[in-house]
Amino acid sequence: MTLTCIAVDDEPLALELVCTFIKQTPFLQLAGRYTSALAALNHLHQQPVDLIFLDIQMPDLSGTDLARVLDKGQPGQGPRIIFTTAFNQYALEGYRLDALDYLLKPFNYAEFIRAANKALAYAELRQKPTEPNPVVTAPAAADDEYIFLKVEYQLVRVALNDILYIEGLKDYVKIHLQSAPKPILSLISLKALEEKLPAKKFMRIHRSFIVALDKIQSVTRQSVQIGAANIPVSDQYKDAFNKFINRWV
Repeated sequence: MTLTCIAVDDEPLALELVCTFIKQTPFLQLAGRYTSALAALNHLHQQPVDLIFLDIQMPDLSGTDLARVLDKGQPGQGPRIIFTTAFNQYALEGYRLDALDYLLKPFNYAEFIRAANKALAYAELRQKPTEPNPVVTAPAAADDEYIFLKVEYQLVRVALNDILYIEGLKDYVKIHLQSAPKPILSLISLKALEEKLPAKKFMRIHRSFIVALDKIQSVTRQSVQIGAANIPVSDQYKDAFNKFINRWV
């Protein structure tokens, strides 16, 4: 599968970097590059794409404004968005706009391809043959097998065996679930959530990631695979993770 995409950024060097990363990614096809959101919007009216790599702070029309315009015009049907920005204070707003991911500048190709893989996984999921949809429920859990998390203005019960992995976003976490196509965003730090999770089931393998140990599908020296996500193992957590892996080797 190939995803058509455009890159939008008013900084020439940042735009060039994103375009270079797109060109070296086999499943991405660059359909246009723009230094303004208004020019990008004109392209999208004439030629829809699958994915937009979108800067947030731009003159005339911001990236978040463009995202709102696209969502209003075709709710749930427009291109998916990966925000690229140097300012982490926009993370929550980005996820409220249903962005696939949020790349904080300066980012490298490993971070870029991780976000691009999410877009590919989403597109492949949407292309599956339509079948009658069963009622999706979280796996059953005993009383001590779930946690309550603050999501928007309510507490949501989350079964521990439904969690695939968790991303840290400063004061928030993004929790990827087995039973839901989209992650949930909760107001809690990754460190605070780590303290609530049972160590026998979950392990922090990076300053930004906690994984469910029983959901790991494959392992390399520097990463683990869970579904479509390739999650890095940082040096700080490598010793503890290797001890866990060595028990099964």
